[in-house]
Amino acid sequence: MEKKDIKSLTLAELQEELSGLGEKPFRAKQCYEWMHKKLARSFEEMTNLSKDFREKCGNTYHYTALQMVDCQESKLDGTRKFLFQLADGNMVESVWMRYKHGNSVCISSQVGCRMGCKFCASTLDGLERNLTASEMLDQIYDITLATGERVSNVVVMGTGEPLDNYDNLLRFIRLLSDENGLHISQRNITISTCGIVPKMYELAGERLQITLALSLHAATDEKRQQLMPIANRYSIAELMEACDHYFKKTGRRITFEYSLVGGVNDSDQDAEALSHLAGSLCCHINLIPVNPIKEREFVQSEGTRIASFKNKLEKNKINVTIRREMGRDIDGACGQLRRRYLNAHKETDCVKNVFHN
Repeated sequence: MEKKDIKSLTLAELQEELSGLGEKPFRAKQCYEWMHKKLARSFEEMTNLSKDFREKCGNTYHYTALQMVDCQESKLDGTRKFLFQLADGNMVESVWMRYKHGNSVCISSQVGCRMGCKFCASTLDGLERNLTASEMLDQIYDITLATGERVSNVVVMGTGEPLDNYDNLLRFIRLLSDENGLHISQRNITISTCGIVPKMYELAGERLQITLALSLHAATDEKRQQLMPIANRYSIAELMEACDHYFKKTGRRITFEYSLVGGVNDSDQDAEALSHLAGSLCCHINLIPVNPIKEREFVQSEGTRIASFKNKLEKNKINVTIRREMGRDIDGACGQLRRRYLNAHKETDCVKNVFHN
């Protein structure tokens, strides 16, 4: 029988669980704080709990504790990229970034991704599996322990499509913002989606105070379909209706993520089309100079083109910023570090097999 994931339980659920083991309610509060506030990496670290209790928990529950495999640090800006190994041997990556307003962590929500966006390394090997709420949380917990600094902003924009892992995502958000844990404000949590329309409506119904970021990347269906397979299922008109609904339900402004790809979606005509699309919505546009990957031919737009694109939007009274590029001297794009690590180990295994045979 598979052990229950104790780190993914809410405090109320944990109280019920431990009550079933004959423990008093305060024991659950102690255990919860060790996991989500003191960031203990095992039951053994919970030193104010009895040895018998810890052994009982170890025999009954699975305790998520990711193992750091690699950490790259940028010489340019101090950005750190982490590669973590999960209990089943799979790998995920996360990024820690220091800003003037505080430290941000970008985490993964899946092992791999099935969305197939053409400029993203995360999707090249497809989807392996969803991450549990505790596996998403533990990326933040381990980075907090490794850096010794508090995380103030969390972006679910790493490997995977968060809304494709909807139930675990909601549990993650509620645990992360719980006052009995790290208590990170929902207003400081951003969830990125490529545009799974039904889930956007469902998320709006939760009335959370998170920021929803839509990976748009093109202002016409034809061009978006060239970049993102999801666009063949949901039209831009459907997406805009979902975005408008989300704003009306939550009062939270939508962010449009727009990766600028040289010669593909960065012309003046593209800027005009984007202005027309965004003009009627309460939104913010985040322009992202695309981070090239060797498996694709896409290149980053030139600096003058990026500036011209931004100026065109601003002249049309669109709220826009250019994302500051972080960690460009390391494997900064989503999925790059994991893919490089896996490919290196495949090559090593091939060499071993040749000599073994």
